[in-house]
Amino acid sequence: MTDFIGEFLGTAILIILGNGVVANAVLDKTKGNNAGWIAITFGWSMAVFAGVFISSWYSKAHLNPAVTLGFAAMGDFPWKDVPVYLLAQLTGAMVGSVIVWIAYKQHFDETTNANNKLAVFCTGPALRHSTNNFMTECTGTFIFMMGVLHLASPASSLGGLDALPVALLVLGIGLSFGGPTGYAINPARDLGPRIVHSLLPIRGKGTSDWSYAWIPVIAPVVGAILAALIYELIKVPKQ
Repeated sequence: MTDFIGEFLGTAILIILGNGVVANAVLDKTKGNNAGWIAITFGWSMAVFAGVFISSWYSKAHLNPAVTLGFAAMGDFPWKDVPVYLLAQLTGAMVGSVIVWIAYKQHFDETTNANNKLAVFCTGPALRHSTNNFMTECTGTFIFMMGVLHLASPASSLGGLDALPVALLVLGIGLSFGGPTGYAINPARDLGPRIVHSLLPIRGKGTSDWSYAWIPVIAPVVGAILAALIYELIKVPKQ
């Protein structure tokens, strides 16, 4: 139960702060309207820092199904615990996105652009091309997972992950590789809020773009597992 609480709480905080900065930047009549990509990427990196730092007291601080499945694929995480982590991450992301919607409800009502409303919940491609979009998400998650694997330390008091380096890694990926797809690199981060977007009574919200939704779910898992397998092949034992 402690693991579930940790993953749920950490993912909810991740989404509250991460999607919150998007809402502040893209919705009308906010204090941060038109703050731009730099503000969004920095906000997301701080969201990762807060989520990992807090959840690591209770769980392994994965906050990401791709990370959980990557560790499980390399034998460093028990498969029996995978469903608990995935459920906690998905539900945490959903609750977090509801909290963002409540906080910015008036600004959702003031915003007429349906795409901006959807962007608060989930990612979408700048240029729609399934193959390129898939490869971008797969590569971004590969880099993220490879970084996480090298940063992981069983002796760490933060539950095996150093929060600040992970946050900086996300910042770098967002600044350098986030342009094509918005760098979901996390199935729960995209799918949970997208489900919430489809269910909430958001005025003029438009579609939830389900035709694209499979890419930020499947591609990160593929990227993370590839990173885990390659890491196992090339890693050098610590002295």
